[in-house]
Amino acid sequence: MSKKYVYLFREGSSAMRDLLGGKGANLAEMTNIGLNVPPGFTVTTEACREYYDKAEQFPEGLWDQIVPAIREIEQASGKIFGDPDSTLLVSVRSGAKVSMPGMMDTILNLGLNDSTTDGLSRATNNERFAYDCYRRFIQMFGEVVLGIESYKFAAILENIKEEQDVSFDSELSPESLHGLVNKFKNLVRQETGSAFPEDPYQQLQQAIIAVFKSWNTQRAKIYRKFSNIADDIGTAVNIQAMVFGNMGQDSGTGVAFTRDPSTGERYLYGEFLMNAQGEDVVAGIRTPNPIVQLKGENSELYNQFSEIAASLETHYKNMQDIEFTIERGRLYILQTRNGKSTASASIRIAVELCQEGLITKEEAVKRIDPHQLGKLLHRRIDDDVDFDVLANGLPASPGAGSGKIILDSDLAEKLGTAGEKVILVRTETTPDDIHGVLVAQGILTSRGGMTSHAAVVARHMGKPAICGCEALRINYGTKKVYIDGEEFSEGSEITIDGGTGRVIRGIVPMKDPDLSPEFQTILEWADEIRTLKVMANADNSLDSTKAREFGAEGIGLCRTEHMFMEPTRLTIVQKMILAQTLEEREDALAALLPMQEEDFYGILKAMNTLPVTIRLLDPPLHEFLPNMEELLEDILTIKLTQDVEDRKIQEELYHKENLLRKVRALQEVNPMLGHRGCRLGITYPEIYAMQTRAIYLAAAKLIKEGYEVYPQVKIPLVVHFRELEILRQQTEEIARDVMEVQEVTIPIIIGTMIEMPRAALTADEIAPFADFFSFGTNDLTQAVFGFSRDDAEGKFLPHYLNSNILAENPFAVLDRTGVGKIMQYCVELARKTNPDLKVGICGEHGGDPSSIDFCQEINLNYISCSPFRVPIARLGAAQSAIKARDKE
Repeated sequence: MSKKYVYLFREGSSAMRDLLGGKGANLAEMTNIGLNVPPGFTVTTEACREYYDKAEQFPEGLWDQIVPAIREIEQASGKIFGDPDSTLLVSVRSGAKVSMPGMMDTILNLGLNDSTTDGLSRATNNERFAYDCYRRFIQMFGEVVLGIESYKFAAILENIKEEQDVSFDSELSPESLHGLVNKFKNLVRQETGSAFPEDPYQQLQQAIIAVFKSWNTQRAKIYRKFSNIADDIGTAVNIQAMVFGNMGQDSGTGVAFTRDPSTGERYLYGEFLMNAQGEDVVAGIRTPNPIVQLKGENSELYNQFSEIAASLETHYKNMQDIEFTIERGRLYILQTRNGKSTASASIRIAVELCQEGLITKEEAVKRIDPHQLGKLLHRRIDDDVDFDVLANGLPASPGAGSGKIILDSDLAEKLGTAGEKVILVRTETTPDDIHGVLVAQGILTSRGGMTSHAAVVARHMGKPAICGCEALRINYGTKKVYIDGEEFSEGSEITIDGGTGRVIRGIVPMKDPDLSPEFQTILEWADEIRTLKVMANADNSLDSTKAREFGAEGIGLCRTEHMFMEPTRLTIVQKMILAQTLEEREDALAALLPMQEEDFYGILKAMNTLPVTIRLLDPPLHEFLPNMEELLEDILTIKLTQDVEDRKIQEELYHKENLLRKVRALQEVNPMLGHRGCRLGITYPEIYAMQTRAIYLAAAKLIKEGYEVYPQVKIPLVVHFRELEILRQQTEEIARDVMEVQEVTIPIIIGTMIEMPRAALTADEIAPFADFFSFGTNDLTQAVFGFSRDDAEGKFLPHYLNSNILAENPFAVLDRTGVGKIMQYCVELARKTNPDLKVGICGEHGGDPSSIDFCQEINLNYISCSPFRVPIARLGAAQSAIKARDKE
């Protein structure tokens, strides 16, 4: 018995998303709750996977299930597929488990040929309608199934409109549409060498294969990679009886959201067009009307749709994105799905749905994509500054962006990848523009509305967008745009404000964002749920203050080497490195001591009542000296161009030559594994002694001023317990000395970084000398993989990712099977000899939600990340806690 590949809508449910895809599952659910859904069936995602497993061959037995399913649609609709006297037409649409709006293909009006078009004309007594459907079908089938480029059809259409002297497709006469159909069919023959297929069943099989193929188009792959959607889940195919929005002024089509996808405000938001089909709205072919206008034109229909929209939101307990068609005054629901929205709107919707009693706090927290939070922390236009507004369009996706006008997605990708800021400017975007959208600072289109492709994708990606800017004209041939009549060449700079629809001349100053009350609420709920502490990586008081504002519970990593790099201190650091004797080195360190004390004072003060973990000097000393090649060039230039008999020149030359000798002496074959971290502290104990004294002096001063401080000392790059034992003893002696002299009590907390595999594998020996472990996952990943991060990311790692050797960049997403396995073993070993040991992570993985999940799984105590990623980590930690509870 063959597998079941086909499910009628009445056979499915919303619980079958894996098999029927999101669209198919929702169509089944709406059918079963009694909504007016055109009849149809779904070809499963399993059939798509089978298609690819069998080298792109139609799965055996699939067609034998499709034909009876067509008979079921015929019986439900009272029409016959391929019969000129009672013509059934169908739509063929993709529908993966996870929504990928616009990324895969759709074919409408399938089943039309010369005879069924004539039959449709007679049955409806509307020749114009029948041939409008036919020309649309030939174009869509030609583009999607036969691979003919869309501009070739568009050029013919524009010529016909010019000949009839009309502006809109809906104004074309039946005679013009007849001519258009013939020209389209001639184009198909020219491009493919064959006539347009007349057999509806042949059309259907080819269309299903085309939808399967659209799963692996370049745009779909790019979107999946951006959205972290698996490549192997496949798409379902939905075959559904057509209803028509282009039968006259009593028919129409539209898309609506149950809440505003830009702001989250609760009202019916959307657009519609009368005498049109769905792609006219979604593709931005015509600029549609706001949905509220339907209330004035047909209040009964509007009220009916409003009630259905509200019931769907209540049923699915989420904002819905609904597609509908009106056919001769009758309303049909074609699709509903959970709507995609901006990050701020998603948060507001989740919070308000919880407050309305539809979902729990846990569900509200689970619904927010942590990656999206970062987009709320970016800047917006400073309205206090004067600027020149060139034009206004529809505010399709909030936020602001500045950059060069670029008219081509390939060029936008090239420039954006190279680090240039670009605004993608198009008549309208299509799914094939996805690579340009990804790198652009924003999108500006002359056509399309708030539910067009550009708007939906931009909102999902957190990009500002303005659509339907009617003052914008584009000449792709001359690479020029005209905004309200003013000419701009490609490469000119503009700013767009997607929240207001303003197009602004040049680059405009930006301001920090105002975070909404809902943003704070969702993070407060996350804090109630999570078990992992969230700390921040910060190297100065300014970053520490920002971290605290974002909810950090302390500083998990303060890198002292960044303090040494300040120009005013670098000369003193270099004196310390160049010292020939211990006395000379201690003199330089004595000069650095008050500077370090001031650094630690500022950070500890900013984090009053919260712990601050300070890592002692980590990088090799040569990093604080000039580049060897630059020194050689300077010395050679002095000798060739300066008077070397001059005393000042001699002193400068001596200094540079001395520097060069030291640089050569400190030069290492592999600095990452060389004389750095605790190895410096062992060989030059006076360096760590100075830093330790500065930490406790700063703490003592603050305690006397009434502050409550908790300094923690972190020893880097330990690989042997004796290293930590020696340096812990030195740290404790200095701390006690400071406390005795200053007459204060400071908690002594000392731990180490776990960055080398040997440290992890001997964690049971190291743990008794530590109060905490902190995984430095950047270095640990390098050591486990044997990768130099800079070399890997710049050379071969992109190839490894594109070739699917690695699923993720291991420096961005924690490698669980290698690095993670060592981390888990380390935690288990360490807690055998020190059960009270606190263990955390302080690499940038601490701000990655997937990595946070793993930290939860291996029972870490805290995560630490950059200040701007703290909100992401707070939410991610809460979601990880919920997942852990769900598994219990």
